[in-house]
Amino acid sequence: MDDTSLTTLSESPEDPFSVHQSASAVLDDHGRVVAWSDQATSLLGHRAAEVLGRPVREVLVAGGDEALFTEAVAACLRERGWFGLLPVRHRAGHRVYVGFRARRVQRLDSTVEWLLVGSRAEDVVQWEVDRAVLDGFFRRSPVGVAVLGPDLRLLRVNRAIARFGGLPAEAYPGLRTSDFLLGPDAQLVEERLRSVLETGQPLIFAEQPCRLQRDPQKELIVSISAFRMQDPSGRVLGVTEIVEDVTDRHRARRRLALLNEAGTRIGSTLDVARTARELAEAAVPALADALSVDLLEPVTHGEEPAPDAVGPLRRMAVRSVRPEALEVMYPLGHLFSFPEQTAQGRCLAERRSVLQPTVEVDREWFLADRERADRMIALGIHSLMVVPLAARGVVLGLVCIWRWQRPEPFEEDDLTLAEEFAARAALCIDNARRYTQEHQAAVALQRSLLPSEVPEHPAVDTAHRYLPAKASTGVGGDWFDVIPLSGLRVALVVGDVVGHGMHASATMGRLRAAVHTLAHLDLAPDEVLARLDDLVDHLAAEQRQADADAPQIVGATCLYAIYDPVSRHCAMARAGHPPPTVLGPDGRVRLIDLPAGLPLGVGGLPFETADLELDEGSLLALCSDGLLLADHRDIDQGLTLLRTVLAGPARSLEHTCKAVEDAMLPDRPADDVTLLLGRTRVLAAEKVATWELSAEPTAAGRARALVTDQLTEWGLEEVAFVTELIVSELVTNAYRYAGGPVLLRLIRHSHLICEVSDTSSTSPHLRQAGSSDEGGRGLFLVAQLSERWGTRYGRNGKTIWAEQPLSTAAPDALGHAHHGETTPS
Repeated sequence: MDDTSLTTLSESPEDPFSVHQSASAVLDDHGRVVAWSDQATSLLGHRAAEVLGRPVREVLVAGGDEALFTEAVAACLRERGWFGLLPVRHRAGHRVYVGFRARRVQRLDSTVEWLLVGSRAEDVVQWEVDRAVLDGFFRRSPVGVAVLGPDLRLLRVNRAIARFGGLPAEAYPGLRTSDFLLGPDAQLVEERLRSVLETGQPLIFAEQPCRLQRDPQKELIVSISAFRMQDPSGRVLGVTEIVEDVTDRHRARRRLALLNEAGTRIGSTLDVARTARELAEAAVPALADALSVDLLEPVTHGEEPAPDAVGPLRRMAVRSVRPEALEVMYPLGHLFSFPEQTAQGRCLAERRSVLQPTVEVDREWFLADRERADRMIALGIHSLMVVPLAARGVVLGLVCIWRWQRPEPFEEDDLTLAEEFAARAALCIDNARRYTQEHQAAVALQRSLLPSEVPEHPAVDTAHRYLPAKASTGVGGDWFDVIPLSGLRVALVVGDVVGHGMHASATMGRLRAAVHTLAHLDLAPDEVLARLDDLVDHLAAEQRQADADAPQIVGATCLYAIYDPVSRHCAMARAGHPPPTVLGPDGRVRLIDLPAGLPLGVGGLPFETADLELDEGSLLALCSDGLLLADHRDIDQGLTLLRTVLAGPARSLEHTCKAVEDAMLPDRPADDVTLLLGRTRVLAAEKVATWELSAEPTAAGRARALVTDQLTEWGLEEVAFVTELIVSELVTNAYRYAGGPVLLRLIRHSHLICEVSDTSSTSPHLRQAGSSDEGGRGLFLVAQLSERWGTRYGRNGKTIWAEQPLSTAAPDALGHAHHGETTPS
């Protein structure tokens, strides 16, 4: 049966020219009416008795329509049949349009008659429309149409189905779907059609993969719709199937879905390795059966590769639908290079994608590692794409995409999709690379600005926590310090620059450096803060002049405390910073009543120093407001919670820091957080010797005798000679220029510290004595004999101190002696 015959599908009760339901008449070869049906009477009003024997022209032709009838008769004679629409006269006198079909009939006696079958014009028009639609379905429709019987064998197909199956249309009747589709695909189609046949529930736009037996390597996606056919009595005649090839649409939709998924999955973190893994996870198995991501070595360290770099490469991600494939692919972290003649080498050298739809065992790129290549071929590899990872004009690496499980080779559309995947991934990898570079610079800056390790100090045991608000950079504006001072004293510092990130961190570094300088001048806490206040004003003015658009320094807070383990005296001052908390050895927690002061950079009012004594084993807690205000608390709530945690069970300082962190920082803080804990120590009394000397000429001699006796008692006779010289010079200088009582103190620890205090505030300094000068060499001699020396000031005068190490022999005084003496400034 071919598609030129419509008999099977057009002979139906709805045919308007069926002789059983249409008006009919018979004419002899002279045009006289010899038969007239009842339907003709119903249609035109003329009874049979009125028209039989009369010429049809007299009965049906109205005036002015004779030319149309003449033309119709001529057409009948030429073609031995005719079909058309003619106006005829109704018995009531009005004109009626009737569709006629004329057929020439030869009787047994060789006479000729004409059978006229007529129907209302509107019925004819509808029938013609239906006929044209049916003809369009089977002759012209680009969508496949197949008619199947109750046994699901094909009755008829249109030209689209014929082209789809690769057979002529007349070859399909009697076939089953499995005769031209692969088994699993044909089985799924027949199951769906059988369900339609049995339930009557239509199938609408059901998509499924489809492979033809004539081309099993090519996968098509078809959309199937189907409905059950029944006659008016309800008898099931079969099922009509409408098939559309939607492969291109499906691929475009899948491509868009894959790109959307890739956009959400790739680049979730600013980590180069994680981004490479996300690319592999997004592409396998959606696009490829196996995939590897290889980055140029500098990229993995956050650096930008050279413009012409082609290696070495480090494998950052590998993924496969078959685990055994991972055994023959380079592992994660492997460092290697591709030879120039390989597809990968050409991709890097030429900065363009390479598509190899068919991979053969003797291809050049296999020469790089023949044994590994043979193992991969054995697994069934047959197609390869290599795509460069390029962003902002820089090639960062490449992606190798393999196919071996799916039989169809890669096509240009697959390469386009892979390039879009790679472009998105490359941008994310470059962002991660840049972040890595900036993060490393930020971490290096932070490490240079903050103490990496707090040194042990005889005055305090310490522990600390530093958590920047911006975890992505690892830097912030908070800082802390533990600064050794003269006389075994120590300075504990916590500060907070307003703001976060690199700008605040750079400002913090300048303030921390200034604090170190001021601390080594042995200034009182309020004096240190006053000078920091001036510095912040200066930095702000300097920055406004340099770049008005840059983030401006708007202030900082600071808490500065000095603890003396000899006297147990602690002096502290704060500039807008939260007050310190002290946990006594008896377990009682108290908040120090310390004047708040204005933040640094506000200026206008002096700072105040508070003095207190701390028992041995007291815990001093200094923190920034980021700790107290975390979790939407106010300052008072934060201080209360901090006191509660500190008053908990006795624990080490590190465990105390952890307890504070767990209790007060449940989430990542919105502000930088710094916590510095210090547990005080007290120097044993037997390691300190103090004498008060009257201001008289014999003071230096008495000082030498006292020092000699004390060093003998301590078993330090080897440093006695040098110490006598130092003490003699310092006491003589105090007697000569101070004019009041002199306090001499020796402190024994890892160093031997000599301190001479007087009531003068005059600052001594070194000077170069001339050859004829009688003095000016004493302080120079002290500097040569000691490891360190300096001056600190108190409320009632100054103290000059000098330190000698006890772990090595004392300097040779005679070998280093120079004539010199201290003079007042």
